[in-house]
Amino acid sequence: MPRWLVYAFVLLAALALVPLALISRARATTSSQPRIQLIRDMAKQPKFKTQSGNPLFADGRAMRPDVPGTVARGELHEDAAFWAGRTAEGWVMAFPVQVTDRLVRRGQERYDIYCSPCHGLAGYGDGPVAKRADALQEGTWTPPSSYHTDLIRSRPVGQLFNTITNGIRNMPGYAAQVPVADRWAIVAYVRALQRSQDAGIADVPAELQRQLR
Repeated sequence: MPRWLVYAFVLLAALALVPLALISRARATTSSQPRIQLIRDMAKQPKFKTQSGNPLFADGRAMRPDVPGTVARGELHEDAAFWAGRTAEGWVMAFPVQVTDRLVRRGQERYDIYCSPCHGLAGYGDGPVAKRADALQEGTWTPPSSYHTDLIRSRPVGQLFNTITNGIRNMPGYAAQVPVADRWAIVAYVRALQRSQDAGIADVPAELQRQLR
């Protein structure tokens, strides 16, 4: 084989390693310049980023404000009784949802999670958090209310719903943690607790009254 041909093969082999070396270097180093993209697809596209300017509009802003009156899908809260617990006439007196066994059981589950730590499982304001705060006697604790006083029993369901939503005194609002439907479920369960602790013989079904006699 001619010597020049051997040299040519060696040179070509060395040159063939150059692209691999450049690729390895590019993968292992950083650069202030963007990568070369032969086929951009949608990896890089012309667009306005957050808080950037746009001379197309008179105010020069790329981010456009919402059209007045815009409402997100599913967020049109027309039923004030359901969403706020009160209307123009005042607090809602009757449940804006159908009270079923399933709703009350859901309310019990949510109540045990969010309310019982302070108010207790039976609603007397004797939950573990309240007991601990009372034992510490730091002077900054406001005892949670018992649901079984005449004052709380007389409050409309809409007011109870509002208390869960926005809080009262030291109690924070739970609007962020508890959806609207679950708040009504908790109110239904609170009413069930109140009924259970203030029931009379007339509240016992007739067939059970006969057994008691």
